[in-house]
Amino acid sequence: MQAPFLSGAAFLDDVAHARADRERLHLWWLGQSGFLAAWNGFALLIDPYLSDALTTKYATTDKPHVRMTGLVVNPGELAGIDAATSSHNHTDHLDAETLRPILHRNPSLRIVVPAANVAFAGKRLGLDPSRLDSLDAGQDLALGPLNIHAVPAAHEAIDRDALGRCCYLGYVFRLGPWTIYHSGDTMRYEGMVDLLRPFRPDVALLPINGRGQERRVAGNLWGPEAAQLAKDIGAALVIPCHYDMFEFNTASPADFESAACNLDQPYRVLHHGERWSVGSNQAFR
Repeated sequence: MQAPFLSGAAFLDDVAHARADRERLHLWWLGQSGFLAAWNGFALLIDPYLSDALTTKYATTDKPHVRMTGLVVNPGELAGIDAATSSHNHTDHLDAETLRPILHRNPSLRIVVPAANVAFAGKRLGLDPSRLDSLDAGQDLALGPLNIHAVPAAHEAIDRDALGRCCYLGYVFRLGPWTIYHSGDTMRYEGMVDLLRPFRPDVALLPINGRGQERRVAGNLWGPEAAQLAKDIGAALVIPCHYDMFEFNTASPADFESAACNLDQPYRVLHHGERWSVGSNQAFR
């Protein structure tokens, strides 16, 4: 099993040290599609998966979720978290074993989920659905210095509930002067670029694990597709995710890196538990 770049106490020390720098935007990759973002004292968790829930669930099945990289941090040790988002209902994006300990440590935590998934999310997390904040595609939510705009995600299609609400979302986060686009699990769909280009994200967080029928799970962008999408929407930087977690559903970032270089698209490849920070006067390359 691969070791995270930082984990446990070392990871928490890095978070505390970085958060003392309130001028810069800080991003940590937690593994899979999970990120921690911090700016000016505000901390946001995006699709955190910090448990072995899926490894345990599928251990005796014909689709074992063998973990590739060790856990970055015990979720119950994360303090000072203001908000957490879930892009959809799959466990690696809405994990009770992750979010319950975080909520226990951070009782005022705001949890944002797709409006189509509120009842399901409430049941999974053991919360009254009214305790959750919800969004549908095209809607905005303000949480202190954070604004969240929801956009559709196609995993692998843009699925909707009986009320026409999107079951899978991406989020455009505006945190102070910074704009972060987290696609959730998605493939490219018609109109996606036109929808996202006006936001011109400083950072795009995109999956690269791709898809294949043999995996028997819904698919995502391949690495070169993620690089091209970042270029097309005008992202100043793209960071790949959704790989190196489970052996059966991963991909090397090499093709992503090659495509990004060929497109002259700035990128950064992180290891689990690694931080990327940027200030307003810094270049993204």
